[in-house]
Amino acid sequence: MTRHRRACFLSILAVLVWLPAPANAQQTNEQLAARCAELGALFDKYNTRRSEGSGGPDMLRLGAGIDCQKGRYQQGIKTLENLLQRNRIPYPPA
Repeated sequence: MTRHRRACFLSILAVLVWLPAPANAQQTNEQLAARCAELGALFDKYNTRRSEGSGGPDMLRLGAGIDCQKGRYQQGIKTLENLLQRNRIPYPPA
């Protein structure tokens, strides 16, 4: 293999490694649990209510956390993504 071909091959390989997985690829429970934790921590970081009389905890956030704990990852992730969008908090793509 010539030096130029090898460099091209390595460049293409590097791009393929960094491309996101296809949307139809099945994620493992560990990946889904990590996504739940990531989104939950992000929401908790930016949407804390610190003042007196703030209305209490966000019930949707609590429900999403319970869904994630019980293994209902898709439902929990969807709720957390909706909460983040509603509060205009940017979050990383899946």
